[in-house]
Amino acid sequence: MTTLRAHIFNILYLLWSAFMHIVCLPLLVAPAPAIHAAGKFWIAGSLWLLKVCVGLTMREVGSENLPAGPVLVAAKHQSAWETLYLSWRLNHPAFVLKKELLMIPVFGWFLARVGMIAIDRSGKASALKKMVADAKAIFAQGRPVVIFPEGTRVAPGARMPYQPGIAALYAQLGVPVVPVALNSGLFWGRQAFVKKAGVITIEYLPPIPPGLDRKSFMRELEARIETAAERLAKEP
Repeated sequence: MTTLRAHIFNILYLLWSAFMHIVCLPLLVAPAPAIHAAGKFWIAGSLWLLKVCVGLTMREVGSENLPAGPVLVAAKHQSAWETLYLSWRLNHPAFVLKKELLMIPVFGWFLARVGMIAIDRSGKASALKKMVADAKAIFAQGRPVVIFPEGTRVAPGARMPYQPGIAALYAQLGVPVVPVALNSGLFWGRQAFVKKAGVITIEYLPPIPPGLDRKSFMRELEARIETAAERLAKEP
């Protein structure tokens, strides 16, 4: 039954996504807020399909830790779910993502139009400098920035080194960092065809204030996220 429900969801999700991308093509010449509004509608429909077809829902913990105004969100990354949900949940967020995603036909065009922060992973110092400049421009618009510190999806219980991008943003932007833990990978694994029924928990942890030195910040960020993620992995 789980596999059948996953089949139904995957088919309907692809059809819904194709329909929305085609219908929204004219929005490529519209202002970014209009594109973001259409994106939220697409995501809302996708999450509804996930609930109805698979039986997968979610709950939030610690939403009071999301301050008003510009904020840097550093989230655990286990599946595609959090990219969808955080895009819907936050106020027109800009994600730090690899530039290759902008090359995907239609979908990548929309990503570029809404002002995502695309980085060249081979650019090293110059890429970090551009990322910081782009993030400052996003904050000037009153929008949050979302970054996945490990730089890729990581299975529950596994760890990858935290990348220098988050440290550069923290040092240069002078804003609080909200660590985010979750357990989405238990239900929607990386490159997994089958999505499982259950309740994804996403937890916003207390903000880390600006002003820490690089080592102290990275140690604190990783400790908060990984400790909470390990706890959430044991909940189901």
